[in-house]
Amino acid sequence: MIGVRTASPFTVRGVAVRGSAALLATVALATGCGASAGQDAQEAASGSGKGASTPRMTIGMVSHSGDGDTFWDIVQNGAEQAAAKDNVKFLYAHDKEGAQQAALIQSYIDQKVDGLIVTLAKPQAVKAAVHKAVAQGIPVITVNSGGEVSRAYGALTHIGQDESVAGRAVGEELNRRHRKKALCVVHEQGNVSLEDRCAGVRKAFHGTVDNLDVDGTNAPASQSSVEAKLQSDKAIDAIVTLGAPMAAISVKAKEEAGSSAQLATFDLNSAVVKLLKAEDVTFAVDQQPYLQGYEAVDLLWLHKANADVLGGGRPVLTGPALVTEKDVPKLTAYTGRGTR
Repeated sequence: MIGVRTASPFTVRGVAVRGSAALLATVALATGCGASAGQDAQEAASGSGKGASTPRMTIGMVSHSGDGDTFWDIVQNGAEQAAAKDNVKFLYAHDKEGAQQAALIQSYIDQKVDGLIVTLAKPQAVKAAVHKAVAQGIPVITVNSGGEVSRAYGALTHIGQDESVAGRAVGEELNRRHRKKALCVVHEQGNVSLEDRCAGVRKAFHGTVDNLDVDGTNAPASQSSVEAKLQSDKAIDAIVTLGAPMAAISVKAKEEAGSSAQLATFDLNSAVVKLLKAEDVTFAVDQQPYLQGYEAVDLLWLHKANADVLGGGRPVLTGPALVTEKDVPKLTAYTGRGTR
């Protein structure tokens, strides 16, 4: 995934309450760490509107995004909604470079946060920092990327989709649509999750797959690269983008190249829903980023309030689900409020 808000890479943010109600509250607590925690959880689940009365805690999140990706706006919306419910101060920082991600994790360790949420798009770069947080007693939940190493790094659980499974789902759908040659547009080199997506497509697709590396933070250059590839290889009849902003860029590139290739994308935002409605995008893979942010904050709160852990040592999956123009009516409202 690319980047998020216009905040600088070292920006941290306090929680901002959103108007939309939380979509899920996985708070089926048994009696345990005190009656107040259980009561707070029951009230949250019932939507009574009363926030948690548990002690204030601080949770920091470090993602691998650069600037400009609405995907991470949605993740933050979920995290902020859960934080508002759970009496949590939520901090967010991001950088697309692995070394800077490690530095941001260290900054939260130095602040003695009560919990950490991290992405593992470049796992080796942040491995030592994550291990250090765990060693100092800070519970860590990984989200979105790096699920295959999350447990080894000491995280409580991983929340996201299995990228290989998601890629295979795309490959199988391309087969059903009788495609023969696909272009997989990789907008961030070295991101293991994006590599897994293309590898999954290649594994299931009966045709051939070419990868194209572009700089997802530079829209004009990305569009030119996709356009040039389509002009030079007329056999490409399918384009797979790995993030919602790249879908809109590739639609423009396809038009300029005069290509009739069908376009599919990973991830949703309001622009992609409009493209689905116009049938400029044939289908999209929804991994529910709102849930990734919401559940990560909520599970760290539950872990502190009631020693709860989900997953049983396996990732908590939020996707994949394939959506098409038929799903547009119900998706329009959700993307409009920033929850899908």
